[in-house]
Amino acid sequence: MAGRHANGEGTIYRRRDGRYEGALYVRTTSGTRRRIRMYGRTREEVHNKLTSAKVQAERGVPMPDKAWRLGDYLDYWLENIVTPNLRPTTTARYSVNVRLYIKPALGKYLIVQLTVPIVQACINGHLADGHSVRSAQIVRTVLSSALTRAQREELVARNVARLVELPTYERADVIPWTDDEVKAFLRAAQSDQLFAAFLLLTLYGLRRGEVLGLRWQDIDLACCMIRVRQQVLRIGGVLQTGPVKTKAGRRDLPLLNLAEQAITEQQKRQVAQQAPSDDGLVFTTSSGRPIDPDNFARSFRRLCRAHGLRPIKLHHVRHTMATLLKNRGVPARDAQLILGHSNLSTTQEIYQHDNFESRRAALGRIEGLFREADSGTRCRQRSPSGGRIVEKITSSISGSSDRDRTCDLRLMRSPPPISDDRLTSVKSLAQRRTRTWFLGCVAVKSSRQPARSHVASDWRERELPQRHTPRTEETS
Repeated sequence: MAGRHANGEGTIYRRRDGRYEGALYVRTTSGTRRRIRMYGRTREEVHNKLTSAKVQAERGVPMPDKAWRLGDYLDYWLENIVTPNLRPTTTARYSVNVRLYIKPALGKYLIVQLTVPIVQACINGHLADGHSVRSAQIVRTVLSSALTRAQREELVARNVARLVELPTYERADVIPWTDDEVKAFLRAAQSDQLFAAFLLLTLYGLRRGEVLGLRWQDIDLACCMIRVRQQVLRIGGVLQTGPVKTKAGRRDLPLLNLAEQAITEQQKRQVAQQAPSDDGLVFTTSSGRPIDPDNFARSFRRLCRAHGLRPIKLHHVRHTMATLLKNRGVPARDAQLILGHSNLSTTQEIYQHDNFESRRAALGRIEGLFREADSGTRCRQRSPSGGRIVEKITSSISGSSDRDRTCDLRLMRSPPPISDDRLTSVKSLAQRRTRTWFLGCVAVKSSRQPARSHVASDWRERELPQRHTPRTEETS
């Protein structure tokens, strides 16, 4: 009886194959008590494993019910966590990355055996195969999301995917269309059957799925309003209609005259084709089916090539709309609401772009400010010191090179040279003002002198008799 262990202490013994095996009763993630087994080449190795398990049990951290391999856990995660909670497009993107990249490289590992070097080697191999940095970022994001869920379920102690390092990703430069290019595109698209869709895309900056998902019930001619509520997208090779991307994407936009005319023509064309959509869509194929977003993008590129327009991506028309709003002084908050962005930073940092002309205009305003200051100084003082004016203005902005940064250092600055003519005029002006001030003081003093003497005499008449009267009585 002395050699028996108490419950919870665990036991270690040697197997027939020479290895050591340890067993311990712990509480699992399902809430039940289960006996787990650990193996090692030496008794010390198994003892360390049992000690670690005891420490976790004392901290209240349950043990997994089973040893999950990453491939099996990813399937469970996609089915039970991702699909019910995320958008269909996000689910499809996660599934593709899991199937093509994560499971072939890491699916065989137990999730508790994943380490930073293992995941780092997987990401490095993904980049070595020719994939972009952005693709590697998406792979790491998907894996990190899955391991975060495993961490919440107390299957792993840490998320090793967050510790993996990647090269810095830089977005490709987007050069939106200019005003003339937008006008040329709309003139070229007037004869196209999808002119109304291209006009809405350009005029409101809608997403392509939002344009193709517009229904006739979303266009309120009485209130002159367009309600953006759904979009058309392809998921798993099947065209579907679903809600817009975010809550901010549900927005109401004013129906402008150009848009109203184009939509009216589109309605006449759809009636003439005698192919109404079952979903009540504004833009459909000749058979009344929804238009594939990819086919819509192909029509856009074909139209640009046919008329010699500078080719851009269809989504970059949305960037063009955001930039046009910025160039015309529209507040960023209003642009955010028009475009349907959840965050203001998305509108300002990603969709609104500048160009050389906007920089020239901005710097031209600063130049005009300096010219106004220069011309104003010359008119008042008739001084040909234009260089000094610019120097003073710039020194007040960024600090001058002659130690004019603080009040104390300003006293150390050597005064600018003064011409003899200016010095003589200043001296004569000071002398005239001094004489005027002196004569004024004399006039004021003279005007007050009689009044003061009269007051003094009255005082003497009242006071002197009172003082001399007692003395007269004493002498008498």
